[in-house]
Amino acid sequence: MIATNTVAQEGGHWYAKDGTPAYTVTAKNGEQRSTTLRDAKKMGLLPSVTTIMKAAASPGLEAWKLNQMMLAALTLPRAEGEGEESFIKRVQADSKEHARKAAERGTQVHTAIEQFFDGQINANDLPYLEPVYKAVNDTFGNLMWAVEKSFAAESGFAGKVDIHSRDGEGVVADFKTKEFTSDTLDKVAGFDENVMQLAAYRNGLKLPNARCANIFVSVT
Repeated sequence: MIATNTVAQEGGHWYAKDGTPAYTVTAKNGEQRSTTLRDAKKMGLLPSVTTIMKAAASPGLEAWKLNQMMLAALTLPRAEGEGEESFIKRVQADSKEHARKAAERGTQVHTAIEQFFDGQINANDLPYLEPVYKAVNDTFGNLMWAVEKSFAAESGFAGKVDIHSRDGEGVVADFKTKEFTSDTLDKVAGFDENVMQLAAYRNGLKLPNARCANIFVSVT
């Protein structure tokens, strides 16, 4: 069973004190633009959990970025006569492009999964959506799920949760996309900040005893 609510648009990191997403504001030219810190202070908005965490170092993410840069350096052929500075710039650009494509693919899969739980089914996505749904049901049972629910905590932060249930003591789950196969399942692990994010969501939803889970989905 699936409970739904209005799905907020991705991309913002600020919320009103009632939990309403405030990802954009109206610019002087009448068009929408991303909400800035200055806007947030003026409007009394609350920062998202991820916005707060980004203010601190993220060792796991930084290590991944370094790995991508090293892989780019190992695989990019160096042009004849190419200077060191030029080669370094190409390596940096190549590693960022890989990260951009990975993030783009992750967003597509993430959105498709949430739409599936929201009852919007795309037949082309079923080959990987059905296993995700089965894994969730096998782990937690046939619960009433709320999809993309935003909240504002009394302690001054806000956020939007992928899926959660208030059945029993509750379940709070967040989808993460990674590149892995069935042969590398033992190497799939989250970062410390993933756990902190779930703990904050559980607190913000007022489900202090809820089970929490990061659900990793392969994009390989």
